Amino acid sequence: MGILYLVPTPVGNLEDMTCRALRVLKEADLILAEDTRTTGILLKHFEIKNAMLSYHKFNEHQTVSHIVSRLLAGETVAVVSDAGTPGISDPGFLVAREAVKAGVEVVCLPGPTAFVPALVASGIPCDRFCFEGFLPVKKGRATRLAALAAEERTLVFYESPHRVVKTLAQLAETFGAGRQAAVCREISKVHEECLRGTLEELAAHFTETEPRGEFVIVVAGRDAKESKKDNTNE
Repeated sequence: MGILYLVPTPVGNLEDMTCRALRVLKEADLILAEDTRTTGILLKHFEIKNAMLSYHKFNEHQTVSHIVSRLLAGETVAVVSDAGTPGISDPGFLVAREAVKAGVEVVCLPGPTAFVPALVASGIPCDRFCFEGFLPVKKGRATRLAALAAEERTLVFYESPHRVVKTLAQLAETFGAGRQAAVCREISKVHEECLRGTLEELAAHFTETEPRGEFVIVVAGRDAKESKKDNTNE
């Protein structure tokens, strides 16, 4: 029986690629790639010549049984996304779940993921946090934010540049304009930046300055004293 490896790849800086990740990719019988063109550039850089198969959110349900069959036949399969750790707001969960169900060994290598450095560098408590990934684009967005308003743990979101201003404004409206937050963009890339302040201040900044790159938004949880006060008043 084979092994399924979930292999993190750099979110920006190629020096973040680990020696173990390179070895696994070189030894794998098959590499599942979110975008074979993107992964092809990575493999070429590290002189890895291995078979690739396209595996993304639009075809994962159709291909997963074939992949599990190959694992059961003894092949070693490595899963990579375009950047970061597979399964974290990227394809990877479904094949891992089905492999586990089939009794296949599943191993996730430690490595790059955008939200961890953003959270740790934010200056906001990171001992307890809640990773939310991308908010719903339309349906359910307001409901989800309302449900998180009373969350006392630090909240972490992913966001695209064309929605970051809208998201910050909605967070300020729902959580309070004075809630402390940090916006980190282009993690580990040349133009990496981490801005800290209130949600209102950050929304104003990116209203004036065009957002560019991929964003991680870290928001302080609700003050426990405020939650206690509200419970007392009920």
